[in-house]
Amino acid sequence: MELDLTSTHREAAYAILAGLVTPRPIALVSTIDIHGRVNAAPFSFFNVLGANPPIVGICPGDREPGVPKDTAANISATLEFVVNLVDEDLGERMNLCAASLPPGVSELEHAGLTAVASSVVKPPRIGEAPASLECVSRGTIEIGHNRLIIGEVLRVHVREGIFNTETWRIDPADYHPLGRMQSPNWYCRTKDMFMMNRPG
Repeated sequence: MELDLTSTHREAAYAILAGLVTPRPIALVSTIDIHGRVNAAPFSFFNVLGANPPIVGICPGDREPGVPKDTAANISATLEFVVNLVDEDLGERMNLCAASLPPGVSELEHAGLTAVASSVVKPPRIGEAPASLECVSRGTIEIGHNRLIIGEVLRVHVREGIFNTETWRIDPADYHPLGRMQSPNWYCRTKDMFMMNRPG
């Protein structure tokens, strides 16, 4: 079966691609607006893009054509954001942050989450997150109605017990991130892992 995303199946592109390219990591992104108000929103169009310098990419869309979501507007204005990673314990509260709340209502308060001062950026990190990445925007690429924000990671905060300071590796036995699966409401746990050594 061949699907033509340039014409016949163009309107179904999101459902097709978001269902096939899985699991995707989830970024619960905290930003502040020009008045200092905190916003928190989850995105699964997100990933790490490089390590030298360390960069990540998030893709906040528009509320409606030509009207950026708060995350995109805030990053455009301040150039700073924090990617808070989402594990099983944080999953339900991450989902609450996706609610359409009235202007001025805090997603963090709505979800019962704790704002913790970041080290080098103004937006707070989320205390309940297993890890948080303090980022500064290094540019935005817009293609059609898509927006890719590239952030350089300046600081990483990791919950005690996840990071092994001897091997400089994350311990998979103690870190259980959620993955985003098919639209609209499917997720996966990541406890069932296996090793596959690369050929020499």
